[in-house]
Amino acid sequence: MQINQINIAIVGGGNLGKSVAEGFLKAGIVPSRIVVSRRRVHLLEDLQSKGVRIEKENVKAVSGQDVIILAVKPYQAIELLKELNPVLKPGQIILSLMTGMSLAELNQHVPEGVLVFRVMPNTAVALQESMTLIASPNCDPAVQKLVGDLFETLGKVIFINEELMAAATVLGACGIAFALRFIRAAIQGGVEIGFGADVAQQIVAQTVKGATELILQTGRHPEQEIDKVTTPKGITISGLNEMEHQGFSSALIRGLLVSYNKLNNSK
Repeated sequence: MQINQINIAIVGGGNLGKSVAEGFLKAGIVPSRIVVSRRRVHLLEDLQSKGVRIEKENVKAVSGQDVIILAVKPYQAIELLKELNPVLKPGQIILSLMTGMSLAELNQHVPEGVLVFRVMPNTAVALQESMTLIASPNCDPAVQKLVGDLFETLGKVIFINEELMAAATVLGACGIAFALRFIRAAIQGGVEIGFGADVAQQIVAQTVKGATELILQTGRHPEQEIDKVTTPKGITISGLNEMEHQGFSSALIRGLLVSYNKLNNSK
């Protein structure tokens, strides 16, 4: 099956579910092949205006769809799967975006023959710039490729072992917020040294984008690029050293670990 032939249901039209739908639309997937469900359907009017089918009832949304994306909170998972179970059919693919729900747990609540994947994108899916991590079951490699190709339309994809999904959630999904907090702090610093907020935001955002592309396109370690900017007794190394004295790297690493431990302890 080709990507443009897939019928997709997204259960949960919150921030992440809507972002996924918007990313698929940008990727050229025909709007009529996408259905999104949530109770407050009036919040999906922007998608509806683009041709996406909107449903209030989850069962209606998933019936007969090839791929079902679950974009709800983990505490809603069991009740949702019980609701969907009677209409799920062998051969359908479920892509769970929920944190903390293992493949084994998910499989307990779906009929035999329904294939379940765990997928962790981030909210940059709306711009087709997500870093998406996928844990797949033992299944036909062609099905794995289909799922990978589907999310390749939304950014970059890496298949990982399931035991790394918690780490993937923190580094890839929570990581968007961590990166944005750095950007916000740099903008505030830019205002303090003389720029207007709008100009500071443009400078910082493009600078971060450039730094990212240096790593993605060259594959070099960040320190190799840092070394090109730091000169003896220069202003860059002075600023970097002060940030480290104040715990910059340590604070970031500790933040990642706190989020990771909280996720693991909540299971």
